Amino acid sequence: MYRIVFSDIDGTLLNEQHQMTPLTRQAILDLQPDIPFVIVSARSPSGIYPILKEYQFYCPIIAYSGALILDDKRNIIYEKAMKLNDVKAIIDYIEKQNYDLSWNLYAYDQWFVKDKNDPRIIQEEQIVKASSLEIDLFTCDISCVHKILCICHPQSLEIIERDLKAQFPHCTIMKSSDHLLEIMSEGISKGNAVERLCQLWSIDLKDAIAFGDQYNDLDMLQRVGYGYAMGNAPDEIKKAVERVTDDCNHDGIYKILKQLKFK
Repeated sequence: MYRIVFSDIDGTLLNEQHQMTPLTRQAILDLQPDIPFVIVSARSPSGIYPILKEYQFYCPIIAYSGALILDDKRNIIYEKAMKLNDVKAIIDYIEKQNYDLSWNLYAYDQWFVKDKNDPRIIQEEQIVKASSLEIDLFTCDISCVHKILCICHPQSLEIIERDLKAQFPHCTIMKSSDHLLEIMSEGISKGNAVERLCQLWSIDLKDAIAFGDQYNDLDMLQRVGYGYAMGNAPDEIKKAVERVTDDCNHDGIYKILKQLKFK
């Protein structure tokens, strides 16, 4: 029924406690080695690999929503960084607008922030189990940036998103939750990334299955042959896809894979 499985992390692979259920882990192990399982996330590699280590399995990863793709041995398959002039222009604009947000820059496995003591950064470090580095963007020497993440107040996110899209229309700007805004190079999306990987591995997209729960998962869910929104996804996402898992406890991946396997 399917030849490859793609999965988002937060709210999909992991539950509200940022944990993977035993049944979900078993579903992944049952796939290997015949069917590739690929993590597709807005997270950095350093925010993904601790999950693989904790649950003792290895797989290719699509990081930064597609700006960086690595195989199961951590070799780079594909990458597309932002232009540094764009990065500095965006951060300069954010600073001048005095938005209520905390910005983050990601390059390969590095995570840069303006203020490590910002409570939003501290909380993000706890969630992804990785450490940030405090920098001054305009005086430090950064070779590239794959993604900018803005941690915003939920009430102001849509305004900030609208403003940044108007100012920087050549960048990919999308929300990944009610308080997270992702900014990447033009053309970067989870949908494009899964299509690129399927082409590389000679797998038809109609033979791919994907799981996700947020706005930045939508094009991935609509692009593959079997796209499933999680039961905990916003109603807007569930209405936009044909299939939805029947629970919010994050055993949905296990249940769907088992169901399709025995059809």
